This record gives sequence, structure tokens and C-alpha cells, in this order.
Amino acid sequence: MPMYLPSFDVGGGGQVLDLETAVKDGILGGGVVVVHGGVLEKKLSLKKMMEELGSIEVPSVFICPISLEPMQDPVTLCTGQTYERSNILKWFSLGHFTCPTTMQELWDDSITPNSTLHQLIYSWFSQKYLAMKKRSEDVQGRVLEILETLKKVKGETRVQALKELRQVVSTHDSAKKTVMDNSGVSLITSLLGPFTKHVVASEAIGILVHLNLNSDGKANLMQPNRISLMVDTLNEGSIDTKINCTRLLEMLMEGKDSEWEVLSSLSLLVGLLRLIRDKRHPNGVLSGLRLLKLISLHESLRNSIVGIGAIPQLVEVLPNLNPECLELALVILEALSTLPEGALALMGCCSTIPNMVKLLMKVSEGCTQFALSILWAVCKLAPEKCSSVAVEAGIAAKLLLVIQSGCNPVLKQRSAELLKLCSLNYSETIFISKCKLTKTMQ
Repeated sequence: MPMYLPSFDVGGGGQVLDLETAVKDGILGGGVVVVHGGVLEKKLSLKKMMEELGSIEVPSVFICPISLEPMQDPVTLCTGQTYERSNILKWFSLGHFTCPTTMQELWDDSITPNSTLHQLIYSWFSQKYLAMKKRSEDVQGRVLEILETLKKVKGETRVQALKELRQVVSTHDSAKKTVMDNSGVSLITSLLGPFTKHVVASEAIGILVHLNLNSDGKANLMQPNRISLMVDTLNEGSIDTKINCTRLLEMLMEGKDSEWEVLSSLSLLVGLLRLIRDKRHPNGVLSGLRLLKLISLHESLRNSIVGIGAIPQLVEVLPNLNPECLELALVILEALSTLPEGALALMGCCSTIPNMVKLLMKVSEGCTQFALSILWAVCKLAPEKCSSVAVEAGIAAKLLLVIQSGCNPVLKQRSAELLKLCSLNYSETIFISKCKLTKTMQ
């Protein structure tokens, strides 16, 4: 029974070829067809084509039953089952002389190339590859048109052009490359100025945050008036805009040892705390904490964070955070606890000690480490007052768990020191009774 052989359109004004003609003319025999202005060229091997297409749904008949991957060199056994050549040969080398699918004994150990299936696989992947290339070329062309438009228009037309570019850039890698290769970063950056409307800034920032900015692009964006615009946009924009602003600011500051003063703006810190407290948007909380962590790692900026009342706000949100956000918040609080003002603010917050005690041995070793460090900073300030609160919160049992666990020796040593500090104001009997320890722990 004759097998249907598909045809495909080469595009660009070229003809429609059926598979038989393509194979006879040598088009599909050694590589995939690539079209440039209607001219067919042999360019990529099937392997390379599969890599470029990435993870796509493939007809089950093309899948090797052994590896569950598309076949590049299909061969058929005497049982009629088809496999990738390298996989079935490996099966034989392991001493198996059965068909992997049916487990039948093989009466003939020869393997026969399945040319028809091989041709079908080439045809199917070539069509997918050509379609992908055409889409990519269409996207690149549209990006170039938008960039030209942005040079000429203003007002609502500019906003619509930016909005379309943002959507394309967020979904197509080829669009990002086209923007960067055609001076798009400097063009979009030039739209961010002291008199830029927030709607324009929001769309421009939404584009820039998707691009791999080089040092010149970052330096251009680091100008004070542009940072100020990003901060204003963060405070006034939608949740998506807020997230984009924090991510862009994070991108600009990563790896920099100086220039952090541009982020000391109280308006920025207030905006980040507002974002962190908004538990309706977990992605916003994460973005806000990531940027605030970067800021808190710079000693010169910690006083500003403490000064706006960040510590009680961060302590209060701890119980609502997921593990990733929780660790970021603890890193920030630990950094702030190194300041005398920070330690005092932590001690003045009634939830600090109970919340930190709950986190010991609960989420991760990292969280335990940060919580211990914060507890130590607070309890050192007023041992008598703080130790009684800590003991009532159940710190002794938690510290003993740390000491008996497989945590690193530094954590165990700090736990022992903190346990000793908390017990100084009690006799042994009273301390044990207040700690409500099990007999094993006693």
C-alpha cells in the first residue's frame, strides 16, 4: 500500500515540493532546507534542527520506544518494531537479543534502515523549522518597523508602539536581539526624561527589563533623573509596572560596589515596603525583597532603611512569607541588626523574639542561621528582659534541637551560647520547668 508523502511550501516565492522530489534532488538527504529569498540551501543537520526547535510535541511514530526521544536514524527489527540505531545497538551490547517493545526472541539479529520513516521525520521537522524561521523573520521585521516609528511619533501613538514592542520582546528572543542589535536600547532609554509621562515610562521600563543590557546601556539608565523617574513610576504604577521597576533597578545595581547612593531615596524605600506588605501579589513581594536585600548589603544605606521604620514592618510580614521570601527578609533583618539602631528597633518590636524562635529548625538551615543571629543581637542588648521573653516563647527546646542536629558547628556553638545567655537569670530547676522540656531533652 503506497504511503502518503507530505509536501511543503518553501516560501519566499518558491515552489511547493513533495517529499519524493525533495529527496531525489538531494534537498532533504543531508540537511534541512533553509529558504532565503526563494533560494533553497542545505544548511542544518536533523540534530541541529531539533536543537533549534527545542521542546515541541512530536508525532508518536517518530519517537524511539527506548529513549522516548525523536529518532534521527531509525532502523527496524525483524519483529517490525523501529528504534533509533544507537539505542538498539546499545540494547544488543548489553546481551539482550529480544525486541525491547514486544520482548520477543529475535530470529534474525539484523537491523534494516527505515528510509521511509527517516524521510518523513526530515519532512516533518523541516516544515516546523521553516515555519519557525518565517515567524522569526516576521518578528524581526516588525521590531524594526516599531523602532523606526518610535523615532517619529509622540503621544498615544508612541504609547501604542511601545506597548506592542513590549509584548513582542517579552515573548520572542529574536525580538530582544533585534532591539539590541539596532540601537534600540539607547532609543528607548532616550524616552525616559524628567517630563516623561508615567504611561510611557511604564512601557519603556517593561521593554528594558527583558533585555540583556551592556555596561553602556546601564550607565545611560543610571543618570539621576532616570532613576528618579523609575522610582516615581514604581510608586504610581500597576503591580506589573512596580515589579518591572524593581527588577530593572536590581539589574542596574547588581555587581556594582559604588553608585548605590542613587538608591538611598526615601521614596524608593517606602515604595518597596509598600510592595512587600501587599500579600495579594507574591511576585511583587519577591521583587521588593530582592531589591531591598541588595540595598541593605551596603552599610551606608542601612540607616535609611531603619529610619523609615522598615524593621517592624518586615517582622510583622514574616509569618505570611513563602520560604524564598522569608530567607530574603531574614537576610535584610540580620544586616540591619548590625547597627545599634537596628538592634534597638528589633528589640522594640514585640513580635521579633516569638517570630524568630518559631523559625528555628523550621524552614531551612539558612533561616535558622539568620534567626539565631538576630536573636543574639537582640538578647545581648537586654539579657534579663529578652531572655525571659525568649524562654516563654520556647527557645530552649529549639536551641537544643539545633545543638543535637546535623547543622554546621558554628550554628551549634551560637545556639549553646544563646542557651547559656537565656539561662543566666534562672536556677537550673526553674529554668528547666519554664522550658517545658521532655525528659530526653532534660
